[in-house]
Amino acid sequence: MRFDPALAAQQAFHQAETELGTDWDMAVELETTFSSNAGSTAREAYEGLLALAQQYPDAHSFQAFCVYITWQQVTEETIARHFETGLKLCEAYLVRREARSDQDVEQIEELHRSFRAGLGLEEQDELQVEFKRDTPKGGD
Repeated sequence: MRFDPALAAQQAFHQAETELGTDWDMAVELETTFSSNAGSTAREAYEGLLALAQQYPDAHSFQAFCVYITWQQVTEETIARHFETGLKLCEAYLVRREARSDQDVEQIEELHRSFRAGLGLEEQDELQVEFKRDTPKGGD
């Protein structure tokens, strides 16, 4: 990896303060628990952070933070569920075009490739990626 996901997580977290409004204090409490513990205590705090992220789908910095900490979860507990969660978070982040930093986009694209590789998924070539991007979603 060409960057440190833990440092990227810290940076994204601090940028998320304005995105979370009244839930910022809860996020700080969960992040503090996550960062200073291991095992089930850290896992519960991590799950709490992901649940909070579901309430703020447009909180781009907080969404990036969740991608970065999911990579930390992968390194702590290398199980398919964390890779799958990371993949979903990356894809949700990358689909949105507004209010994202170029640095986060590049780093999350790199993590996306890592999550895919961890699941044993083949790397899509550029043509497949472009086709997928251009294919209409939903109904006819």
